[in-house]
Amino acid sequence: MTSTVAERPGRKVGSFLHRHPRLRLAGLLSAPVLWLVVAYLGALAVLLISAFWSVNTFTGDLVKVFSLDNFRTLVTEEVYRRVALRSLGVAAAVTVICVVLAVPMAFFMAKVASPRSRKWLVIAILTPLWASYLVKAYAWRVLLANGGPIDWLLGGPGNGPGYGLFAVILVLSYLWLPYMILPIYAGLERLPDSMLEASADLGARAGRTFRAIVLPILVPSIFAGSIFTFSLSLGDYITVQIVGGKTQLLGNLVYANIGAANNLPFAAAIATVPVLIMVIYLVAVRRSGALEEL
Repeated sequence: MTSTVAERPGRKVGSFLHRHPRLRLAGLLSAPVLWLVVAYLGALAVLLISAFWSVNTFTGDLVKVFSLDNFRTLVTEEVYRRVALRSLGVAAAVTVICVVLAVPMAFFMAKVASPRSRKWLVIAILTPLWASYLVKAYAWRVLLANGGPIDWLLGGPGNGPGYGLFAVILVLSYLWLPYMILPIYAGLERLPDSMLEASADLGARAGRTFRAIVLPILVPSIFAGSIFTFSLSLGDYITVQIVGGKTQLLGNLVYANIGAANNLPFAAAIATVPVLIMVIYLVAVRRSGALEEL
């Protein structure tokens, strides 16, 4: 009888929540939403606030007084504008390379390969993601080293690309390629084969079929993949440290100002640049339906 009495409040709460589905949904979402607000949005808020602080040049202490000096330096100093444009160019180049490589691979997986082979191809695409980021980056450092395997393939020491901007783009394209293949593959897999067959039966050529049927499915998937490749390349600094040589990107500047320079406010100001770029990019691609493909 005691257990029955103890179960009544629980039953009452369960009945109440059953009658109020919106309240039940709010209860289920409260924990993850709270985590999102505190851990993610809270961290971004702290980042933005600290970007308006400064560092005392004599003592090295934080000066928690509102100031636009950090952002003024980013805008007026040519070196920071050049680094920002270079970072933007690297992210765009990586995204374009990933698209060029991913589209034929994803199309083969979705429309040409047999169902059994398709599963193994998906596993092959996912397998590199299970390996450590650092292991893959340092493997490319060995490949691109002076006198390394790539130099040997191209005819001898000094004939390879070596370390630098090209190496950064090459390695980032390799690292993020699966993030472009998978959304495109998922989009093409939803495209019925009957539509392609009907287009061919009606006399449409391959180019016409691609523009009228495949491309409308492909574009949102490409934008969805580009959100990953573009953002990950824009904020990366480890690959640049490993194979970039003297190349400087936004991520390197953030890392340098947090470490050796010990200028956290200026590092936060630099970090707001890729965040702002990604917000603008997400707003721009929202109408393409890319967010629904994620």
